[in-house]
Amino acid sequence: VDAKSSDYRKFKEMLDSLKLEGEAKEKAYEELEKLSLTDSHSPEYPVIRNYLETITSLPWNTMSNENINITKARKILNEDHYDLDEVKERILEFLSIKKLKPETKGSILCLVGPPGVGKTSVGRSIARAMSRRFFRFSLGGMRDEAEIKGHRRTYIGAMPGKIIQALKIVKTKNPVIMLDEIDKLGVSFQGDPSSALLEVLDPEQNVEFRDHYLDVPFDLSHILFITTANTLDTIPSPLLDRMEVIRLSGYIEEEKIEIGRRYIIPRSIERHGLKQDDVRFDRSALKEILQGYVKEAGLRNFEKAIDKINRKVARRYLEKEITFPYIVKKENIKDFLGERTFIEELSSRITRPGIAIGLAWTPLGGATLTIESILIPGKGELKLTGSLGDVMVESANIALSYVRSIMLKYRVKENLFEHNFIHLHVPAGATPKDGPSAGITMASAMLSLITGKKLKDKLAMTGELSLVGNVLPVGGIKEKVIAAKRARMKEIILPKENQKDLNEIPDYIKKGIQFHLVKTMNDVEKLVFTE
Repeated sequence: VDAKSSDYRKFKEMLDSLKLEGEAKEKAYEELEKLSLTDSHSPEYPVIRNYLETITSLPWNTMSNENINITKARKILNEDHYDLDEVKERILEFLSIKKLKPETKGSILCLVGPPGVGKTSVGRSIARAMSRRFFRFSLGGMRDEAEIKGHRRTYIGAMPGKIIQALKIVKTKNPVIMLDEIDKLGVSFQGDPSSALLEVLDPEQNVEFRDHYLDVPFDLSHILFITTANTLDTIPSPLLDRMEVIRLSGYIEEEKIEIGRRYIIPRSIERHGLKQDDVRFDRSALKEILQGYVKEAGLRNFEKAIDKINRKVARRYLEKEITFPYIVKKENIKDFLGERTFIEELSSRITRPGIAIGLAWTPLGGATLTIESILIPGKGELKLTGSLGDVMVESANIALSYVRSIMLKYRVKENLFEHNFIHLHVPAGATPKDGPSAGITMASAMLSLITGKKLKDKLAMTGELSLVGNVLPVGGIKEKVIAAKRARMKEIILPKENQKDLNEIPDYIKKGIQFHLVKTMNDVEKLVFTE
């Protein structure tokens, strides 16, 4: 009885101090009354006790003091991240509105970009810039809506959902909550978590969010939700409508070197028990790592390579093979990381007519594609290989029809296809590819093949081709330009209608590349050949 009455007193004091209102107050005091009437040995007793513990540990009226200082926030964002101007600008705009009108509802930002570009760390910086608590959990593979909305108390071992658990941990009503990998939500017979998320994220509904376990409304409208994704394609559209999308593109070599010197190398040196003055990386060494060992949009593999070098440096120092301060130079890289992973330049693949370089967009960032074609004696029109999707197969057929319609202009024999057919291949064969953006690249490869003229080797292109030869706009321009820059291309052909996307790309990325904006395949033909 003693334990029971002390429980009753404890919860009564806590509930009185919480100053609950409405339905929550009614429910809480009702449960407290139940507790006093239930025998402490009854199986119902711990269930009621756990419920009261959950209710009393939630931040019903507790808010973090937001001391928003825009100058300080900009400084924090610049300290933590290099470049990312668009993202920083959007965050500072959000903070400015929050300062001018504190009762503004929480916003939902969706950071989209390839792995390793800093989406999660941007979330931490936002929380730091706003002086708010930060909580993150991953939605990847989540298939049960009860993970978000909790289980009803009729189940044994019932618990509240992730959102309420997060609020219990951060002990404040206005944290920054990051929902990682929202594009990888699963669906199963237990329900659809993306539909449960709608109620959590919608500012109109989340003022009275009802967790199945609590079964009373809780106000989530003060939370700033940040979601991250690699691609928008798999996010259900009702969910996407409620979010403001901010894109983080991959990085070019110069940016990676700067990020390496400012953030990655100092962190890695510290992680490996070394002092900042013990190891220095030559700029040429970093260039060698990026050109020969890691080619990706993000920075994860670059960081792994730096870690590997620092591990070896630490061991060699302890075995007295080297002394500090030690400088990692270009000529040492092979010794630390082994043979180069990437040897040949992409341009060296254009060895003969019939080969063209295209640009593609993937959830992992931009990529370059080589398109090869050869003429084979025999019946048929077109053979396609390279794991191509339906849209890309149609694109190849359109390219062939267009090329056949203009053959006479290039004085190619009309009966060429009576005795020959084209085999078109897109390496690497194991990687599935789809989409219409290789239309002009395939047409250029076929044109080069039947005319016997080689294409320029430092030229890449992207654009959808229509049957009558118009070049239509495509997506992912920034990622594609970055991929072309990584592959050391000197010229890029883009659809004229993508001019606006090109204007949004910073000048330092465009530097050293000549851009050609085209309206028709006729314009492309004037640009692609060597002579």
